Amino acid sequence: MSSEGGKRKKKGVPPNAAAQPVRVRTVKEIAAIANVSVATVSRALQRPEIVSEETRRRIHEVVKRLGYTPNALARNLRTARTRLIVALVPDISNPFFSEVIRGIEQVAYETGYSVLLGETQSDLVREQAYADMVAARQADGIVTMFHRIPNIPFEGRLPVVNACEYVKDSAISSVYIDNVAAATNAVNYLVTLGHREIAFIAGPASSPICVDREQGYHLALERAGLTFNPALTAVGDFSIEAGERAIELFLSQGHPFSAVFCSNDEMAIGAMRALISRGLRVPEDVSIVGFDDIRFSRYTSPSLTTVAQPKNALGREAMTMLIELLNDPEVPPRKRVLSAELVVRGSTGPR
Repeated sequence: MSSEGGKRKKKGVPPNAAAQPVRVRTVKEIAAIANVSVATVSRALQRPEIVSEETRRRIHEVVKRLGYTPNALARNLRTARTRLIVALVPDISNPFFSEVIRGIEQVAYETGYSVLLGETQSDLVREQAYADMVAARQADGIVTMFHRIPNIPFEGRLPVVNACEYVKDSAISSVYIDNVAAATNAVNYLVTLGHREIAFIAGPASSPICVDREQGYHLALERAGLTFNPALTAVGDFSIEAGERAIELFLSQGHPFSAVFCSNDEMAIGAMRALISRGLRVPEDVSIVGFDDIRFSRYTSPSLTTVAQPKNALGREAMTMLIELLNDPEVPPRKRVLSAELVVRGSTGPR
């Protein structure tokens, strides 16, 4: 019997050629074939319980068909973590941030992380000190609650997510609200109540969200056909005292106004205090609208009409995005915009 058939070799392959290694598949390939995002593949492989059964089945079928095996070295490097996240806040005394931090901490606890809270007081040296912890592998990542991104010598995607504010860097994920639209809606509401002379207490011009809120104020006046009076604009630092100083300035200049829109609730509370101390009634003489809906706003007298930000959701979403990034550095950056709503209370009324 001839053994020719048994000795037959594949055409073009030398008889002593070494076996060709199977090409390593990537998570990105799995995602493309399964028609899902890279983040979804990562979740299906690492936390399958949070992925729908249909999606999980489709991904695992692709994984099995392609023979995908996660790179062991890369996996070990990813899991060799401190399980510590740094949350950077500019001013811990501002009650707005407490609810954002609570949202961050909730997701951190649920996923086995701890949170180190760092108050920077808007000081660049303090910010950098916390950023250096990530570079030194003393912390895994950072959630910032201001518009700057610290300088971190880091290979690959920076493990940073921005919350509340936003940054123009397309490589940094951010979660925030549409401040232009929210401010426009707040001032529009005052216009519907018959107010025509509407003063504005702005926040620091260095903050993108404050610029947006001022833009919303101007846009609402323009749409209502109202003339902007620069004498009815003051700039504050988000403090109660800044709201009081702004009202004193407006009253001293003698320009009439029947309503005030403030860039945050603390300045609105200060504005209300200053008006009442001058013998003016809120809202009978002057209506007041704030921004943020901090816990104290519902306990003022009268209670404060304000733009309610989803503070807890901002923190939860920011932490979720950071964990996704830590689990898979290839996950694409996102700019997520959450909804805000105007909460009408006792500090506003008809002109």
